[in-house]
Amino acid sequence: MEESHPIRETVDKVVDKVTDVVSGGGPSGEIPGRPGSRPPTVDEPTEPREPLPPKPDQSGPDPFSPTGQSVDVSAAERAQGGERLTTAQGLRLVDTDHSLKAGPRGPVLLQDHHLREKIMHFDHERIPERVVHARGAAAHGVFRAYGTATTVTRAAFLAKDVETPVFVRFSTVLGSRGSADTVRDTRGFATKFYTGEGVFDLVGNNIPVFFIQDAIKFPDVIHAGKPHPDREIPQAQSAHDTFWDFVSLHTEATHHTLWNMSDRGIPRSFRTMEGFGVHTFRLVDAEGATTLAKFHWKPKAGVHSLVWEEAQIISGVDPDFHRRDLADAIEAGAHPQWELGIQLFPDTPEQTFEGIDLLDPTKIVPEELSPVQPVGVLTLNANPVNFFAETEQVAFHVGHLVPGIDVTDDPLLAGRLFSYLDTQITRLGGPNFGQIPINRTHAPVNDMLRDGFHQDAVHSGVAPYKPNSLDGGCPFFAGQQEGGYRETPVQVPAARKVREAPASYADHFSQPRLFWLSLTPVEREHVIAAYTFELGKVYEQAIKERNLRVLAEIDPYLCEQVAQGLGLPVPKPVNSLPSVEPSPALSQLGHTWPTTGRIIGVVVDGGGDLDTVRAVRQAVLDGGMVPLIIAPAGGVLGADGDDPVTVQRTFATARSVEFDALLLAGTPAPGKDAYGARDAKAGNGTAAGARTDPRVLLMLGEAFRHAKPIGGWADAAQALTAVGIDTDAPGVIVQDDAEAVLGEVVRLLGQHRVWERFPTTAAVV
Repeated sequence: MEESHPIRETVDKVVDKVTDVVSGGGPSGEIPGRPGSRPPTVDEPTEPREPLPPKPDQSGPDPFSPTGQSVDVSAAERAQGGERLTTAQGLRLVDTDHSLKAGPRGPVLLQDHHLREKIMHFDHERIPERVVHARGAAAHGVFRAYGTATTVTRAAFLAKDVETPVFVRFSTVLGSRGSADTVRDTRGFATKFYTGEGVFDLVGNNIPVFFIQDAIKFPDVIHAGKPHPDREIPQAQSAHDTFWDFVSLHTEATHHTLWNMSDRGIPRSFRTMEGFGVHTFRLVDAEGATTLAKFHWKPKAGVHSLVWEEAQIISGVDPDFHRRDLADAIEAGAHPQWELGIQLFPDTPEQTFEGIDLLDPTKIVPEELSPVQPVGVLTLNANPVNFFAETEQVAFHVGHLVPGIDVTDDPLLAGRLFSYLDTQITRLGGPNFGQIPINRTHAPVNDMLRDGFHQDAVHSGVAPYKPNSLDGGCPFFAGQQEGGYRETPVQVPAARKVREAPASYADHFSQPRLFWLSLTPVEREHVIAAYTFELGKVYEQAIKERNLRVLAEIDPYLCEQVAQGLGLPVPKPVNSLPSVEPSPALSQLGHTWPTTGRIIGVVVDGGGDLDTVRAVRQAVLDGGMVPLIIAPAGGVLGADGDDPVTVQRTFATARSVEFDALLLAGTPAPGKDAYGARDAKAGNGTAAGARTDPRVLLMLGEAFRHAKPIGGWADAAQALTAVGIDTDAPGVIVQDDAEAVLGEVVRLLGQHRVWERFPTTAAVV
């Protein structure tokens, strides 16, 4: 009979209340992050061997031909093969360390074909990065439909229990490929569905609105948000003059700007980030009836963000924070999940709903007016095998549609229908980007398109035109009953050609005010802090004052508090403040979420009660979370016993921002490297009388400021007292019973942070 583990049982009970079970079971129990599929040897290998296979968490694109035909090819057959080094043509090489020379000290010879090929390929390894969304991370997965959308669309991949392979790319908008993950910015959430009817791309963001209403302004907003052209700074941020100059003059950007200044602008993880299709689309059912719809991705783990200090620290400590978090979660078996939902609206000639213009991409429809109806679940279950081949070369297009989904006359969407195809010509070297393996459709292709750069298909036939008789008239058209795509025959009203916008587009402030009033007091405080910081980085006083005028049209308290932080007078609103009804669904707080995949740091000293540490570590793993042991030095603890404890982080390498919660197994004394010349974080850690390692105190202080749960047992209270943390403070659990401590920490993790720790002013309520 299996031995009982009280700590594990307690955690299991708590986890059952706050977590959904992810598909494919829980984590493997192995800490993620191993670089290769097999561990290396200390000595350099001397025996030839075939290339190592991908890691278990990795999967390349499904094997399809350039023309969408399923092929029976293994991953090994598509990758490099053979145990000997060769040229690109398969010629085996005896050396790749020395150029061919006329004698050991002589000149390099022009006939060195291997040098020429190797350097040529190296010189051309890079392709142009995306103008926007350059920095990204991606994963493979599967989408399973609930069947609840079949009443409004004939899209086959949304029929009940249909499973569709997907590839999802997350990204930041403004920064270059080398920028940091945790900057304040909009995030891309682009999903490629490899359906049996062709590729469907849902290319959205983590914010449901956009800065502009018409695509002709897209170069302007991006030029304003990018680094200043004279100095190429600041990189990957909006805290500079050109951005705030633009948004203060172009007030239709106010709604998106306010979302960016909220906690939504700095998500905790891609796994805890919502996604939105932004635009209104038209759904078409089997009988041809139409319904307008907006797409939503709802993370199963809940919506969760960083606080600003965390984001700044992470940008320096680990600029790859978000992409590492996504890859590690998948490797650990904590597969991220989102539900796809749709808001539905009658397809009326006015294309409005409750007075909201559905074609205006700067507006939302509150979920209280039109609930989000779940239609399927997305699970990301495999990391890419090769970043360049997959994440970098994947190409999305909002015009990649399937029968049952159509576009509307949103002028921003119209421009995107042109822009996405156009950008691939330069970035991916020609019109055949769809034949790159990650972009290949899973539906047969017979397109009559020919030639061009990087044509991988070998077309047959002599008549790539219609009509023809030489190829027997092939290919033939498909009627709607054969799955042919037919645009919805929308009646276009008689009109004159104008460069104008509808009158409804002129309302730039009612929805920003709705968003502000829908936030909780602590979220509003974060918005105030964000505006104060960002505008504080602006050089020109006039731009600061102009932005305060914009804030005055949203809320007087918001404007007043930001003005105080900038040391400027408070302007009065020009217009009366709009009367709006708050939407509680817009707040990230007030819910309980699953804890799957959350990271718990366990701080230990070199000895102590390792049995309790082992039990806690196993209980965290059993709860679907990731425990990281933090000790004074690397290696293992209890190496002379039967069950040594591996150390994943040391006091020198750990920082609080990596963890969602901290557990303190006692009070660690200063480590041997706890002094400033070895580790600046330690300061004068070896001073006489120092009882706790100062780097542990730094971690505890940061975790407390960032409202993370903190637990401890044994003499953990000593360390907390040393850093000035009251052991009776909200979210601080210190008891002799590690079982009870861990259970309470897991419960607190379900609400993401200990929000009571953030004080707010009375006026912001």
